[in-house]
Amino acid sequence: MGLMDGKRGVIFGVANEKSIAWGVAQQLRSAGAELAFTFLNEALEKRVRPLAESLESKIILPCDVAVDDDIASVFKELERQWGTIDFVVHAVAFARREDLKNPFSQTSREGFALAMDVSAYSLVAMARFAIPLMPEGGSIVSMSYLGAVMAVPGYNVMGVAKAALESSVRYLAAELGKQNIRVNAVSAGPIKTLAASGIGNFNDKLHVMEERSPLGRTVTQEEVGKATLYLLSDLASGVTGEVHYVDSGFNISAG
Repeated sequence: MGLMDGKRGVIFGVANEKSIAWGVAQQLRSAGAELAFTFLNEALEKRVRPLAESLESKIILPCDVAVDDDIASVFKELERQWGTIDFVVHAVAFARREDLKNPFSQTSREGFALAMDVSAYSLVAMARFAIPLMPEGGSIVSMSYLGAVMAVPGYNVMGVAKAALESSVRYLAAELGKQNIRVNAVSAGPIKTLAASGIGNFNDKLHVMEERSPLGRTVTQEEVGKATLYLLSDLASGVTGEVHYVDSGFNISAG
């Protein structure tokens, strides 16, 4: 018997085989979960569809998380095919490259709003549409990073968006607890992903983490996947409103 046997859920945020969301998907499928996936556009569909099909997924849907109608369409299709769901994985974030490379004080108003919309508000929107499909309860997990609680050089507006994301996790958890819907986040150390390529001096951050991490190395996709699997499973039935740190360096002095 797998830990997630009989459970169904949707994963937002797989871009390629290096995505954190892909590491999560692999762990969930290995534990017995049935998965649905989304993709942003045709270019990403060419990457996402083969990955999803390799995990026997039959639901692979387009979705721009900045568009409410797109999110609504995903959950409407999940309801049509499955009736109910057990979990949602929110692993999406975006900020304009110039707003990551320029000094934070030079962040554009439009760039700030875009980062907040895609990286934080999308979790709220997903939760709103997921609630009716979780009549017996469920679990929602998002992906954060150390830049939400510390000023990380080069992370800039994304750090502010992740702070809003973590706050949203707590407010959603407080609201949805009586419906037995748990909401948590995983904050992992730096991992080489498509999104990370837009962060300045990212390789330097990897080296610093290797030097200062208690484990003496950076965290892996598989390890983030395992932590997320725990939070989505019944093993974490009493855990909500938490940010789960996976060797993020949170307790490591920056000095």
